[in-house]
Amino acid sequence: MLCGFGMLVMLLAPIVPKARHGALSFISLLGAVLALVATRFLALAPGAAYSGLIRADSFSLFVHLVVIGVAILAILGSANYMKRENLDAGEFCALILFATAGMGVMAGAHELLTAFIGLEMSSIASYILASYRRDEPRSNEAAMKYFLLGSFATAFFLYGVALSFGATGSTHLDLMTPLANDSSHNLLKLGLGFILIGLAFKVAAAPFQLWTPDVYEGAPAPVTALLSTGPKAAAFALAIRILASVDAAAPLWFWALWAAAVLSMFAGNLSALVQTNLKRMLAYSSIAHAGYILAALAAAAAAPDHMEAGIAAALFYLVSYALVKLGAFLIVAHLGGTGERRVEIADFAGLGRRQPAMAACLSLFLLSLLGLPVTAGFLGKFNIFNAALESNLVWLAILLGLNSVIAAYYYLRVIVTMYMREPEQEIVSEPVPWTLAVVLWIAAVGTIYAGLFPARILGFATKAALNIR
Repeated sequence: MLCGFGMLVMLLAPIVPKARHGALSFISLLGAVLALVATRFLALAPGAAYSGLIRADSFSLFVHLVVIGVAILAILGSANYMKRENLDAGEFCALILFATAGMGVMAGAHELLTAFIGLEMSSIASYILASYRRDEPRSNEAAMKYFLLGSFATAFFLYGVALSFGATGSTHLDLMTPLANDSSHNLLKLGLGFILIGLAFKVAAAPFQLWTPDVYEGAPAPVTALLSTGPKAAAFALAIRILASVDAAAPLWFWALWAAAVLSMFAGNLSALVQTNLKRMLAYSSIAHAGYILAALAAAAAAPDHMEAGIAAALFYLVSYALVKLGAFLIVAHLGGTGERRVEIADFAGLGRRQPAMAACLSLFLLSLLGLPVTAGFLGKFNIFNAALESNLVWLAILLGLNSVIAAYYYLRVIVTMYMREPEQEIVSEPVPWTLAVVLWIAAVGTIYAGLFPARILGFATKAALNIR
């Protein structure tokens, strides 16, 4: 469904006059909604497909819902931005559909080369989206950095697949058992290590996070909203699938996940403290949140026989994180004005008086990222904290709590600027388009709903974790 509508939009783009490219956004949105409806067939027919290359189970269904939901909100929320920046909406939306299709393949892949195809589908479309403002040097720089470092990540991942195949004779996750000699065990360990490095690049985990702030700042803000949510969810889903399916992965990856979690939390939060650009601040925040999810994976790896709590915590956090990051970056896209000239934190001074609804939404999203009670972010962090304690990772839980305290400074600084600072110059407020208003309403209500009534989402996440093996 996603690829079909993507190709349809690509064929229509040269025919439809540019003034009517809003219709192509509608067609793309229709395709994404129909893809979301089509997940019903995935739920009704669980099991393996294509000789075991793809698995349809509660886990893949959960991740499909997340990434397709992100695509729907990204297409809807970027409609006015494309018109304002005079950019081609047809190709833009088609690339989002293709990227989302790749994320879906990653979510359901039960074989490493199939996962690699999904990874490349998502990555190549993302590289183009990052440079979509072709006349903007920062956008071109972002795409070049993303492409070069993403290619290194792909090389690590593919080399790891090759080594794992050499050690086990298979790329099917449930058949990856080392041959009966010491060299094959060592080769599998090396292969899984390279695979983890490749995935760490994709999720912006330290020490492989250096591309993140430049790419997030230079890419168009709606693209940044997509990059910080959908691809990250798909890459984490693949890591979780490998962790749960390959017996050698959990003991090998545990300390790597533990160290990457701690490094990511501190590198992201400490760097965010000194940022004056809101997009860069949110980029470093994304690195820190990757660390929180890695902490959940470390908790799962620490107890291979009872990893459901860690996986469920990671899945719930992906939902809460996707809602707030998407909403925050789309607000930045709207308030930044033409060419995104007003994205410094100081530019948001007086927003609480000038546009109270937008200020309230951004405050809610920032408070959820901080982990304030009544928001989805609070329960997300609580579940990870609890999973870490159940796995006897006391120090990891303490460091997670410490980083939440550090993060309070830069999140609250933005809120203080919006409500307690006067702007240096008067800024004319642009009316909020109905498409963006719908997206922000969905993100805000979803954030509060998941914070107050988490049972349904957490229950689905737990079921997904139980059915992954």
